[in-house]
Amino acid sequence: MENITFNLLELHKYGTAFSDYLALRKHFFVDTLGWGIPHNDRVEMDQYDNPLAYYSLVLQDGKLVGGARAMPTTSMWGQHSYMLRDALKGKLAGIPDSIMGQDYNTPKVWECTRLVVSDDLQTTQERQRCLGLIVDGLSAIARDQGGSELIALMRPSFLRALRQLGYAADRIGAPYYNSEDGRQYAVLQMSVAQPANALAKLRKRVTPRSVPQKVALRESA
Repeated sequence: MENITFNLLELHKYGTAFSDYLALRKHFFVDTLGWGIPHNDRVEMDQYDNPLAYYSLVLQDGKLVGGARAMPTTSMWGQHSYMLRDALKGKLAGIPDSIMGQDYNTPKVWECTRLVVSDDLQTTQERQRCLGLIVDGLSAIARDQGGSELIALMRPSFLRALRQLGYAADRIGAPYYNSEDGRQYAVLQMSVAQPANALAKLRKRVTPRSVPQKVALRESA
């Protein structure tokens, strides 16, 4: 598996990886979980996919198998900042405005959203490695720009997975149940400091020239 990171101004360097990530998001969040978020018959894309966003994606044999989005909590694009702050201000239906205990607005804290791993990765080891590469890429993005922490609205069970990867992670704020998918979510916070385990040795970064121009997405039935 290989990790790539980029923003919208750089996505052309990585073939169809970005559009395949949007397709994987649609497959999981819309088709599987039934979320009522902007999409068409191919992709899911929202107001936070803007020039302030960065992406950490994972490829396996040239195929997109996972990814996530990140942006600093100082972000402001039109009427929107970042997802959790907009929820805190009551701009997003379905996410309670009490979900986060405080309003972050600092380059030290970055938000992660739309984390997804393909069902094509069926073993625990494969999925854990993919998650590790995604999070490692997100952490590197934040660190490279002076960030020290990531926050994300995720299932509480991700705490254990992040800690197993060697990251210092905690839950902040009270959990809530999403009425669209019946799952529980909470805001998690973690340090972007590189873990002292073997994760760094597993990470393989890709230069633009080594990425195929066509990165196909194989969806599960």
